[in-house]
Amino acid sequence: MAITSANQLELLQTAEAVAREKMIDPELVIQAMEESLARAAKSRYGAEMDIRVSIDRKTGRATFTRVRTVVEDEAVENYHAQLTAKQAKQYLADPQIGDEIVDEVPPVDLGRIAAQSAKQVILQKVREAERDRQFDEFKDRKGSIINGMVKREEYGNIIVDIGRGEAILRRNEKIGRESYRPNDRIRAYIKDVRREARGPQVFLSRTDPQFMAELFKMEVPEIYDGVIEIKAVARDPGSRAKIAVISYDNSIDPVGACVGMRGSRVQAVVNELQGEKIDIIPWNEDQATFLVNALQPAEVSKVVIDEEAGKIEVVVPDEQLSLAIGRRGQNVRLASQLTGLDIDIMTEAQESERRQAEFTERTQMFMDALDLDETFAQLLVAEGFTNLEEVAYVDLDELLVIDGVDEGTAEELQARARDRIEEQNRKALEAARELGVEDSLIEFEGLTPQMVEALAKDGVKTLEDFATCADWELAGGWTTVNGERVKDDGILEKFDVSLEEAQNLVMTARIQLGWVDPAELSGVEEDATETEEDEA
Repeated sequence: MAITSANQLELLQTAEAVAREKMIDPELVIQAMEESLARAAKSRYGAEMDIRVSIDRKTGRATFTRVRTVVEDEAVENYHAQLTAKQAKQYLADPQIGDEIVDEVPPVDLGRIAAQSAKQVILQKVREAERDRQFDEFKDRKGSIINGMVKREEYGNIIVDIGRGEAILRRNEKIGRESYRPNDRIRAYIKDVRREARGPQVFLSRTDPQFMAELFKMEVPEIYDGVIEIKAVARDPGSRAKIAVISYDNSIDPVGACVGMRGSRVQAVVNELQGEKIDIIPWNEDQATFLVNALQPAEVSKVVIDEEAGKIEVVVPDEQLSLAIGRRGQNVRLASQLTGLDIDIMTEAQESERRQAEFTERTQMFMDALDLDETFAQLLVAEGFTNLEEVAYVDLDELLVIDGVDEGTAEELQARARDRIEEQNRKALEAARELGVEDSLIEFEGLTPQMVEALAKDGVKTLEDFATCADWELAGGWTTVNGERVKDDGILEKFDVSLEEAQNLVMTARIQLGWVDPAELSGVEEDATETEEDEA
């Protein structure tokens, strides 16, 4: 196969044909041809030579050239492709480092092996160009819905023809027991687009909560126009879902707009999701109100929110418990996903029992610690006192409001409480020292003797040990594992140490040890403050 005038135009025609078939730029195909011809020429003239090929875009004529570059004397590594400035003077009047000397060489006659190699290079380049085009086309469509046609099934995964490429719908991204046959039409959500060794991969999903949100956007013009916004979505694919919506136009009911005339809009989404039941809920900035809406159709008597723990307690009438929890916990699980809170549901009877147990426990604590009779201890608990510190250090007037308590009795109560606290502190310090706690931790400001004892029991015995602790290790927190919130118990959690307080304690310890420079820390805080102000 010689590159002669007879087949010069054929090169351009071939490039055009391949480009049309693969829907890529013809220039990329011609560049691939140039590279393949250059590689074949190197096998003829020598692999160490810098042989380049240029194909004329109008005539198709291929020009073969040998290129040599002028380099420093000591930088010459390849005498076939490099030469010194002195050697270059026979070709150039004033050679400079980096100049190139180009000589045209005779075209090569491609043998069978060289022609096959050139073909492989062209095919490889075309495949790469095709992959780049496919990735560029679909990367910006991530997060949208696409229609396709089922091509085949591989190990439970569905391969979908999406026009200019293929996508994969994994078995765990299908709704329930969906099954498809070749040539079936399918609608799915583009969950991810990634570059992989075998080319760009488009991953589809029909179980992602955003698939339902996008379906509503297609069916409800007000959502598409931005008048109504979808604030949160929670799904149990194929079974039930909850979607929270808000309207920015007081004249438009967000729930009614999503339901549509006689349920036409929501029914179109339900049909696409294989009969999945959808609860459309009005979103509210107030978490308690929003949660009450999210737990529909169950009625809620009371809501208690612990924002720091990200936990919420919901009290429902006894007969509403099963409805609030739902079949296999479905209703409360979806409400939890929708609000982002861990929900603890109890009946009114259960709450009453718990409150009574807490009342009894605190009453007994005051009876034992302050040597009081049951009636007096109950009066303290009824007034809202929960621990000895509150009794010992509260303003005297707050004790005098209790029936039957005069100034002398109040002072005696506080004296007993302080004595008891001092005794507990002494015992806690003795226990901590027996466990090997160093004075640096005992004397650290902000830790009570009981806290030091709790730290020692957990292996934290020096200020260095304490400084290496994470804030959540001290204050506790929540971790999401497989979509479920899991409680992490903190060493100092029972002392009501907040996450912020734990952060301050640990940072103070690090500053005392010289691990952190306070000046640098204040600089970081100032930068953070400026950033927040700029954003505002």
